[in-house]
Amino acid sequence: MPDQHLSSQFDSDLNSLCSKLLEMGGLVEAQITVALQGFSQMDTELCDVVIERERRVNELEVEIDSDCAEVIARRQPTARDLRLVMAVSKAITNLERAGDEAERVAKRTKRLISDGILNRINIAEIRLSGQMAVTLLRRSLDSFARLDAVAAAQVVKEDRQLDEEFQSFVRLLVTYMMEDPRLISTGLDMLSIAKAIERIGDHSKNIAEFVIYVAKGADVRHIPQEDLEREANKQ
Repeated sequence: MPDQHLSSQFDSDLNSLCSKLLEMGGLVEAQITVALQGFSQMDTELCDVVIERERRVNELEVEIDSDCAEVIARRQPTARDLRLVMAVSKAITNLERAGDEAERVAKRTKRLISDGILNRINIAEIRLSGQMAVTLLRRSLDSFARLDAVAAAQVVKEDRQLDEEFQSFVRLLVTYMMEDPRLISTGLDMLSIAKAIERIGDHSKNIAEFVIYVAKGADVRHIPQEDLEREANKQ
């Protein structure tokens, strides 16, 4: 959380931004969890819950972005404080997009339910990837709450494993569709769900990179993992 300032109101403003970010993160995490439950159980009602609640995620993004702009205008933050405000603004964009991916999972699941031939494809790998994505998001938000650069670096590292799971499932889907062309439509919906999960991992990774930016003052996007970890561990 932010350092203490002479102005208690400034501290309050920064703490409020972080609290709202974590509130939005909790809502998005819940959205993803329900979407994955809807997929695992092939439950239309759970999918509808995700779609209906997406509006609140969008509202929070607009609200927090407005708060960030007001803090910059009124407080003119510098150094780490400015990095924090910028990171919050970027993180909520990633959270909103992760929420969009949860909605995508819900909508594609409803299509799969209507098609009624899902049991011909093994979905165990998607379920595993979904669990991994939820865990990554939760840990990225926890690292943001504590501004823990080392924990954030670990999130970035483990996102690679989620990418590998996605590639593995793509290869499996191709095999299914080659063996039975009737599964192509269903396979494409499954591919969309798997890709949505992989993107949730990417957004979690992005949030973790912003944590390192705030805590260490280094922009670690698009650099090798070993360099990122070196920056995260700097004293």
